[in-house]
Amino acid sequence: MASPRLGVGFIGSGFNARFHMQGWRGVRDADILGVWSPNAKNAASAAALSRSLGVGEAKAYKSITAMVADPTIDALWLTGPNQARVENVEEIVHAVKSGKGTLRGIACEKPLARNVAEAKYIHQLVKGVGIATGYLENQLFAPHIETGRALLWARGAATTGRPYLARAAEEHSGPHMPWFWNGALQGGGVLNDMMCHSVLVVRHLLTKPGDALSTVKPVRVTGHIASLKWSQPKYAKRLKQTMQADYTKRPSEDFASVTIEFETPSGIAIGEASTSWSYVGAGLRLSAELLGPEYSMKWNSLDSGLQLFFSREVTGRAGEDLVEKQNAEQGVMPVVPEEYAAYGYTNEDRHFVNVFLDREQPLLTWDDGVEVVQVLMAAYQSAEEGKTLTFPPRGNDSFVPQVAKGTWKP
Repeated sequence: MASPRLGVGFIGSGFNARFHMQGWRGVRDADILGVWSPNAKNAASAAALSRSLGVGEAKAYKSITAMVADPTIDALWLTGPNQARVENVEEIVHAVKSGKGTLRGIACEKPLARNVAEAKYIHQLVKGVGIATGYLENQLFAPHIETGRALLWARGAATTGRPYLARAAEEHSGPHMPWFWNGALQGGGVLNDMMCHSVLVVRHLLTKPGDALSTVKPVRVTGHIASLKWSQPKYAKRLKQTMQADYTKRPSEDFASVTIEFETPSGIAIGEASTSWSYVGAGLRLSAELLGPEYSMKWNSLDSGLQLFFSREVTGRAGEDLVEKQNAEQGVMPVVPEEYAAYGYTNEDRHFVNVFLDREQPLLTWDDGVEVVQVLMAAYQSAEEGKTLTFPPRGNDSFVPQVAKGTWKP
């Protein structure tokens, strides 16, 4: 008897979807069979990439409904832009409710939505049709995070006590696409875009393997945001030319920091997280630390173990063949081989395929995605009020950041 396989369709055909497709080479018992995007040319290109990678005979679909209606599609991966999340989920749910098709699961990229109201709304829609959910947070599945966390808890925490401080950061020089820079479309700036990674990483590191995230409960949140680079006249001009975003009139934050006080079974623990679109280095830098009574761990994605050097005589077009968000083509350059694996995409996708095939319990569901958005909005509330807030703060469910409204002044 043949093993069951999962047929997967992608909603979205951009940078993130293609990272998943590359990572899919390490996923078994699932095939990427479909792609839908409002840009038909991009959908066809992403489907062709899937076929070329040997991860599924994907084809482009004319609508989300058509993909749901295809009996070969068992699950969907939501990788489209934030501003399309609600309408995409509404179409999925309508197609299922109207009997056009069935699904075993929906996995959604971070953040689940632009604010708490949207996150709770789409979560309730999907719960209403009984579809299993997965929240895609690749950094929790990064091999260095998985291995370091397991070893520190098994050896350090088991003999000397729980960890009490975790740090995580994600930094680069700015997003690829114009919609990320638009606070109204994206839902904010770098805090909404990338802090969803870091706040979940610190909580995950502080949670004992095998225990629920709820055993490490956020109780107080302190947030800070700033526009350090992209509101400066020189860079604002460049941003308007390249990304059609006018940061002299409607800026978004390019730096954010959050401190979270957690209540754990043995007392208070602290999570420190920071994110930046104003970091200039070799490229994307992910980092994390975990500290306890007699132990610590650290991870920096740019400490990859592989470096190249190019003299000034080596010239060519700009690219990202060494590391994501690459900022230079000369000098000493770190290289991150198989970024999709190093950043956790392969492990993440393998996990959620097994979840939707009923082989594993989900590490993250849309319940977790909703709570991440609650923390992000609490951080924005704290930054706007200039003080530490008890979590969840009053008004969190209806809160929309000033950055998203276009009223924030750095």
